Amino acid sequence: MSENVNRRDFLGMALGGVALVGAGATLVAIKGTWDPLPSVIAAGFTTVDLSPMAEGELRVVEWRGKPVYIIKKTAAMKKCKTRDVVVSQSDYSVGIQICTHLGCIPAYEPASMQFKCACHGGEFDVCGRNTFGPPPTPMEIPPFKINGNTLVLGEEGPEYQQLKEANV
Repeated sequence: MSENVNRRDFLGMALGGVALVGAGATLVAIKGTWDPLPSVIAAGFTTVDLSPMAEGELRVVEWRGKPVYIIKKTAAMKKCKTRDVVVSQSDYSVGIQICTHLGCIPAYEPASMQFKCACHGGEFDVCGRNTFGPPPTPMEIPPFKINGNTLVLGEEGPEYQQLKEANV
């Protein structure tokens, strides 16, 4: 009788161990399907060289299908301590160029140094802050990191963290 009990205990423990290993392997496989593919992660970064930009120049790049504006500020442009990015002693304004009211793309007017949304008359200053009309919030600042004179969109660097904390 003692032999049957020991054999039965061993079979129960072996079955439990196999079930535990199978459950662990299943969880690892499920987690692997939730992670984005490396090609998707690589597509999330956009690199912009800021060194050839002249003062007052507007550059629009695409990041994750959205237009992102970059303006190298002149001395006459408003400084925005909570939204400006400083690269090599130059101030830049960076933001996702989408109106926060209904998702239109506001046009930049260099003469007035404003973004104007044609749909409902919303206006944003050169820093991307809403100044007139129905837009409820400023234009979003995309996550970025600064590497020398290069702006990497899609990666959170210490400069972005500082702006994020200042705009909370």
